[in-house]
Amino acid sequence: MFTGLRSKVPIKTLISKGNISFRNASTTVAGHIKKTTQLKEMLNSNKLEFIMEAHSGISARIVQEAGFKGIWGSGLTVSAQLGVRDSNEASWTQVTDVLEFMTDATDIPILLDADTGYGNFNNARRLVHKLEKIGVAGCCLEDKLFPKTNSLLDNRQQPLAEVEEFALKIKACKDQQMDPDFVVVARVEAFIAGWGLDEALRRAEAYRNAGADGILMHSKKSDPSDIEAFMKAWKNQGPVIVVPTNYYKTPTKDLEDLGISLVIWANHNLRASIQAMQEVSANVFQNQNLLNIQQNIVSVKEVFRLQRDDELVKAEKIYLPKK
Repeated sequence: MFTGLRSKVPIKTLISKGNISFRNASTTVAGHIKKTTQLKEMLNSNKLEFIMEAHSGISARIVQEAGFKGIWGSGLTVSAQLGVRDSNEASWTQVTDVLEFMTDATDIPILLDADTGYGNFNNARRLVHKLEKIGVAGCCLEDKLFPKTNSLLDNRQQPLAEVEEFALKIKACKDQQMDPDFVVVARVEAFIAGWGLDEALRRAEAYRNAGADGILMHSKKSDPSDIEAFMKAWKNQGPVIVVPTNYYKTPTKDLEDLGISLVIWANHNLRASIQAMQEVSANVFQNQNLLNIQQNIVSVKEVFRLQRDDELVKAEKIYLPKK
């Protein structure tokens, strides 16, 4: 198996001879920074970094083309595009099937929203093993019970795992990983579950001590007061990630000034695509023609471009017999 050691053989030769997979070609050959390393460097950067949600191969490629340095593999949006609820109705193997298409389609790291790890420590560490095999750069585990409930749903119970149990789950994942740069993030749901700052801080410190590479502090308030209080008490013990879906009016500069390491734009590509599909479907149904929508959608050629049809055309010239 190709291990990422330096090689004098050109990358194209390695690929053409079948020595490495296309996925690993962009991440392990000398001169190319591994996706895991890219994500870890973003998390530990001196400046505020951003990753954008994607839920399919094509949406992941669009995120990369927009200029983002990383992708959030959202549990909500992956499950939604499968037509099921964000309550672990999609199995972890169904989720990783989607993530494998996403990693194959991109050269930037993906941080998977891995819910609770799909069970106890053993399920979670098996997930890490699988994610490393398919080229995912890291996972984010939340300290709730399996099956989880989406954090932004109103009037729902949000039972939390015991601190020691979840801390040991984090440790199991860190002990399992083969790549030292694979990232494991602990997502603290104390504010979501109605607890206060003391509980959020207690959990974050326990998870950090268990080996978590970063803490995702979640809040569904419409203002950043939970995050502000936590960051003041946290005293820069390690990287902190936030998801400002509900407190979206907060200026990005304010998050930077708080010392946040990474901001996740968590579900906006799916939400934008839902609105677009609803509008197009309603228009075509009502008018029974395409006259009003043609100018507002991409061309079929753009779909082919995003699928990298040009690469297939070039390959056919090399590998198909000449007539």
